[in-house]
Amino acid sequence: MNVPVSQIIVWLIVGALAGSLTGVVVKGTKKGFGPFTNLGIGLVGALIGGSIFRGFNIDLGLGDLAISFQDLLAAFLGSLIFLWLVWLIQKKLAKS
Repeated sequence: MNVPVSQIIVWLIVGALAGSLTGVVVKGTKKGFGPFTNLGIGLVGALIGGSIFRGFNIDLGLGDLAISFQDLLAAFLGSLIFLWLVWLIQKKLAKS
């Protein structure tokens, strides 16, 4: 798989933005979970959200910029789903 460096940079930017937004929403603080955790949450969220959007053929028609608003929205929603899954797993493990 030959991924251009520019695409990796776009993924990092989208992940950082989505993770930071998710951290602010979930934690209620400007810092969120911290820069590296926010980035990780955003990247996982981008994978989850992007897969959901592609799987359900969701196209919001928000443009084809290098970093589109649709990509950011998908990453943000995916990040929230990821944190919800982590919370469920932690809750289940705590009961065991």
